[in-house]
Amino acid sequence: MGVALGDLIEGKTIELEYLSGRKIAVDAYNMLYQFLSIIRQRDGTPLMNSRGEITSHLSGLFYRTARFLETGIKPVYVFDGLPPEEKEKTISEREKKKIEAQKKYEEALKKGNLEEARIYAQQTSKLTREMVDQAKRLLDLLGVPWVQAPSEGEAQAAYMVKKEDVWASASQDYDSLLFGSPRLVRNLGITGRRKLPRKNVYIEIKPEIITLEDALKKLGINQEQLIEIGLMVGTDFNAGVKGIGPKKALKLVKEGKTAKDVYKEHGLDIKELEFAERIFKNPKITDKYELKWKEPDKNGLIEFLCKEHDFSEERIRTTLEKLAREYDVHGSQAKLDKWFG
Repeated sequence: MGVALGDLIEGKTIELEYLSGRKIAVDAYNMLYQFLSIIRQRDGTPLMNSRGEITSHLSGLFYRTARFLETGIKPVYVFDGLPPEEKEKTISEREKKKIEAQKKYEEALKKGNLEEARIYAQQTSKLTREMVDQAKRLLDLLGVPWVQAPSEGEAQAAYMVKKEDVWASASQDYDSLLFGSPRLVRNLGITGRRKLPRKNVYIEIKPEIITLEDALKKLGINQEQLIEIGLMVGTDFNAGVKGIGPKKALKLVKEGKTAKDVYKEHGLDIKELEFAERIFKNPKITDKYELKWKEPDKNGLIEFLCKEHDFSEERIRTTLEKLAREYDVHGSQAKLDKWFG
């Protein structure tokens, strides 16, 4: 869910093609959850293979990554490692919400209200270890690199941007900014035409980019103060202060107050706050990664997606052939004509 800073920080809308030729570190868990949530049938049932195994994450990852590559974007997916102990409360609360959403989903189905059922079904999405392993296998077959973070994927991605190994990080969450990512791209996983919940209205969602330096300048604060705002509002690692939203938090930091000051004023646990502060200021990261993009394994992809998971072979082949043509257009190192020969 991440820290709620949307009321303070606006992104600049861009076309997907703006990112052509750039390396982007994608928050893998964030994007996979989006696919599990969105890619569902009318009654909320996720895509499945003939064995009843969920494949929504694979469908989203394959077609979206192919779209990135066709556009000339070089994605690298960053996977979360072990969550900090401080995140256990957040994880537990999310599980409770999913259980409640499951009950409401079943009730809506009984009533025959498919639209309500689909909305609640989206809130029940769970990403399993098996799904993560399948996603990594799919990326290997696509020739797209991935990085295993020791802890928070967004912290690792932010580090890679600061190190200039990639141009930007990509996530729906604003935590990337608290971790100090110089550039954040949002909406990559949901770009396109989307229906608004409970409304017969469709909107076009486009990527947006946030430059940390510009955002801080516009708000009149520094990076340390941005972290203070996040801690006051609440993050995945601390509950924040009830009644304090991003605008009020901004006002408080400009008055010279810290999150610790506000916590003390409200009689809240400073220990929780200090844990969260350490995570953002001294996150666990690794230098052990290699970013290499390779030719997709056409036969391996067809075997994995079509033979093992019942994807349409015709659709997969069509996407791969289109991808091969685009590789040539964007000057890939490998000429893939022979690949399809």
